[in-house]
Order: sequence, then structure tokens, then C-alpha cells
Amino acid sequence: MCRTITSPEAALERFAILDFEASSLSPASWPIEVGLSWIEDGEVRTWSSLIRPDPAWDLDDWSPASAAVHGIEMRQILDAPGRPSVAREFNRQLGLRHLVSDAPEFESHWLSRLLGFDIGPLGVRIEEFDAVSFAMFDGYALDLLYETVERRPPPHRAGPDTARLARGWLKALRHSEVIRSQAPRS
Repeated sequence: MCRTITSPEAALERFAILDFEASSLSPASWPIEVGLSWIEDGEVRTWSSLIRPDPAWDLDDWSPASAAVHGIEMRQILDAPGRPSVAREFNRQLGLRHLVSDAPEFESHWLSRLLGFDIGPLGVRIEEFDAVSFAMFDGYALDLLYETVERRPPPHRAGPDTARLARGWLKALRHSEVIRSQAPRS
């Protein structure tokens, strides 16, 4: 029986980190920006897009408090690509990667709104960033991951927020590779 051993880098390349900025945190909220970051060929890759509100979304759900956090103005999203176009590009960028987020419960809601259908409990699964991180790393590599993330406060923009988390993974991955290269070979 042949067993395939997957490197940590190859395992991490199966994931894309997801983040949204939204109109508010209410149940009626809708996404205004989406971002994805992943590790590919030893580098962090990021894609993001603003999202023009869908005609079915209630514009009254716009929260000035949320806008003050993410810094995105209504006029910016009114000129953004529409939901169907962003959803197609999201799916193209995601490819076969598995989604990861540091706030899956919120991201699931906004992903459903972006895709135009309820992803539901049996649909798209969004893994929890901490759970994936603890499954992939331990010891000092895990410390480096979280130190890297904590040293860069979240900018509250979807692309940079996901890139921040992916850079933490990359830092931990590089440390793990150094340790593996120094281990005695049998």
C-alpha cells in the first residue's frame, strides 16, 4: 500500500482565506467587498472586489458605524461591479480551494448573499482559521503565525485582511520548512 505524504505547503495551498466587508452586522446586511488570499508557489496571492448592491438588497441597511470601520463609502460601491459579475470572478479565483475564515458565521451569511442562494448547512463549508492553523502547525511555528497576525492590526478591508492571515501562515510554513531541513534523515 502506497501512502502519499503531503507537504505542509501543499496542504495549505488547498485553502483560500475569505473575508467580507458589509453594509452592517444586522441579519439584513449585505456584502460590499469580498477578498480571498491563498498561498501559491511560496507567495501570498490576493484577489478582492467591491460589490455594487443587488437590487434585491435593502439599501436602508447601510450602517454609518460600519462604514466608519471599513472606510468604504456608498458612492464607491454604487460604481462597483454587480453581484453576478463578482460572484463569477469569486468562483474563478477560488477554484477548488477550501474556504477558511476567522469569522465563518458572518462570512457564510455574506457568501450566501453574494452567490445569490442559501449555502445552507450542507452547502459550502467555511473552515475556522484557528482550527486549520492548529491542525497545520504547532510549537514555535504556531507562535510565529499568531505573532505575525497580531503585529498587523486588521485594516478592515477584505483583501488586506485575508492577506494578513495568509502572511501568518507563510511565516509559520517557512519556519517549519527550516526545522524539517535541519532534521536528521534516516
